[in-house]
Amino acid sequence: MTSVPPRFPPYPIRGVCVAHRKQNCAPHFAEITVDFEPAADGFAFEVARGLAVEYEPSEDLPRFFAAAAAGIEEQLSLPEHGVLTATRVVLRGARADRFGSHELAFRIAGYLAARKALERTRMPRR
Repeated sequence: MTSVPPRFPPYPIRGVCVAHRKQNCAPHFAEITVDFEPAADGFAFEVARGLAVEYEPSEDLPRFFAAAAAGIEEQLSLPEHGVLTATRVVLRGARADRFGSHELAFRIAGYLAARKALERTRMPRR
């Protein structure tokens, strides 16, 4: 008999804030604050209404946010976490830097946010 993996998140996890910084010849910078809410099933990501981020060119921000979402979803789907993803993630805050922000930096910030949320639930890793 196979057991059903626990759903993630089991309860709302709010205010997960991570900053990814790497300083070298190819710098990285991304900071995000996200909320994880239980959902019926699957993965949904949205940007909070009215979120303002000081960054130029602002046309890059949707790509950065999509990269953060992809990082979160990828991290939650890893088999070692042993969870069934059923979450709605809301991006509540973000910071970007002209010389270090790019899609990879935001994707890594997404990975880190998912890990931090998993740690808050103390869900066993397999």
